[in-house]
Amino acid sequence: MPPKRKQTATDDAPKQNPNKKVKKEDFDSDAKTKDGEPWNLKIVSWNVDGVRAWLKKDGMSVLEVEDPDILCLQETKCSEKKLPDEIKNVKGYKSYFVEAKTEGYSGVALYSKVEPISVKYGFDEKEHDDEGRCITAEYENFYLVTTYVPNAGKGLMTLEKRMDWDPKFRKYLKELDEKKPVIMCGDLNVSHKEIDLANPKGNKKNAGFTQEERDGFTELLNAGFVDSFRHLYPDKEKQYTFWTYMMNCRARNIGWRLDYFVISERLVPQLCDNLIRTSLYGSDHCPITLLMHM
Repeated sequence: MPPKRKQTATDDAPKQNPNKKVKKEDFDSDAKTKDGEPWNLKIVSWNVDGVRAWLKKDGMSVLEVEDPDILCLQETKCSEKKLPDEIKNVKGYKSYFVEAKTEGYSGVALYSKVEPISVKYGFDEKEHDDEGRCITAEYENFYLVTTYVPNAGKGLMTLEKRMDWDPKFRKYLKELDEKKPVIMCGDLNVSHKEIDLANPKGNKKNAGFTQEERDGFTELLNAGFVDSFRHLYPDKEKQYTFWTYMMNCRARNIGWRLDYFVISERLVPQLCDNLIRTSLYGSDHCPITLLMHM
């Protein structure tokens, strides 16, 4: 979750609408690849901004309505020993957790119907691994990496940490990609283009939209990876995944696209869809869904 950023609204903090119920059929999709192959793999990614609070807000209903093959959570903010049983033991899924050394900070989780061939916690960079930011699961035909990328902080106080992360994480993804194609997802704490946030002019010196962070994402794409959402929807406006709780921003859709599925270039022919699930509440982010034919 990024620090407070400049917005354009001035209203009171929003209230979620618990009366608006979503239905499983609302999440059905007949998406296909360009060659007409139907999707057979669904991955959901969600920054939950504290998994215990998210649980109380009925966040786990995402499993019922989406029925994903893989669910990835970021910013769980909870050590494994303090996780509620409902989070640790989900019927039908193998679960994996990585935590920060500092209690209540960062943290990532992965749930998978199929047991991965192998699971790796972190990416062999101690400073970042101590913050519990990355899980890699190896499957037969691909690697899945879910991550919570460091943000540059209020006043850009941690921009240096972010600039250290970007090239190291890019190198790690490239090394994986040499072995198998990669699907990387999570809160990447950057809006890449002006189209990816509601107020680009007012945020150019704020975390998540500095030129340094945007250039880092460009370099990742130039290294052989694709922003799957923008590949499918290059000109689609007002598509956001994060809204501050302040100023009624979610209701007014004054937000940022910070959450991504980034895939190896050679997986593009197998891409069916990337969906932003704005109807699901439980966090200041909403979940995103990737559909692939694998």
